[in-house]
Amino acid sequence: MSAPPWAWLGAVGLIGALLAGDIALHSLKELHGLRPALLESAGWVLGSTGFGGLLGATMGWALAGQYFAGYLLEKSLSVDNVFAFALLLRSFAVPPADHRRVLYWGVVGALVLRAGFVAAGAAFVDNVSWAFYPFGAVVLAAGVRMARKGAELDVENGRLIGALRRLVPVAAVAPPGRFLTRQDGRRAATRLLLALVAIEVTDLAFAADSVPAVFGVTTNVFVVFTSNAFAVLGLRSLYFVLAGAMERFARLSRALAALLVLVGAKMLLRPVVEVPTWLTLAVIVAAVAASVVVTARSSRRAAAHVPESESHR
Repeated sequence: MSAPPWAWLGAVGLIGALLAGDIALHSLKELHGLRPALLESAGWVLGSTGFGGLLGATMGWALAGQYFAGYLLEKSLSVDNVFAFALLLRSFAVPPADHRRVLYWGVVGALVLRAGFVAAGAAFVDNVSWAFYPFGAVVLAAGVRMARKGAELDVENGRLIGALRRLVPVAAVAPPGRFLTRQDGRRAATRLLLALVAIEVTDLAFAADSVPAVFGVTTNVFVVFTSNAFAVLGLRSLYFVLAGAMERFARLSRALAALLVLVGAKMLLRPVVEVPTWLTLAVIVAAVAASVVVTARSSRRAAAHVPESESHR
């Protein structure tokens, strides 16, 4: 075990309390708009940072450094998750009023699935001496694929969704906010349930790339799990911040692809070159910061040219 039982109990208890508090807050008052989403996203980041500080004070700052590197890497890669979720919700014609509900249960499911994924990855790393080679190859291939991709997700005709449609009838019309309903006296799925299943499968596909990448930063399973968990907890608020600006983040996607390539190369070269955690953390921060600055400047230039072009009409 990579951490004492009290650390695992405390971390899982804290994550459960945060999820319960989140659903309680939104049941009292439904928050809409960019400003509440920004405040909520900032709150998740502060909470994640606070957990890293607590980890440093109780278990050592070297471990906390690994946590922050893993969290930043996972948080950066989660931007791609957000854009995929936006495409999925659009493809299934989920009403905007139901996005928050679908994404909440999507986050809960993602935490459970990723916990299993992390446990399997840790067992593989612990018992197979050459585990970093296939992990490194997966991460490297993911970076190349991210750099070259351009097609939208084909979710309506996905095999899993097709199988679900065959197993459970899908209601053409359903009450808002419901995952299941009744149609002709039988229980039937709604488009919200189809969208939720698609989101879980998509997140698992992303986890197949990002979880091995975090193992490239640290082999401590407690740090891998908690850095993943806190990055996933903020996904819903990040969605409402970024979903309306997908086209502005093409450069960020390229930076993330470069990060994956670098982490994959680091894992493949692990027997030859040992890269310190602080350097990995610095590279992640520099790559994301540079891409955000370039994106912001490009957006300002584009906005500045609009009046000029309109004036010549």
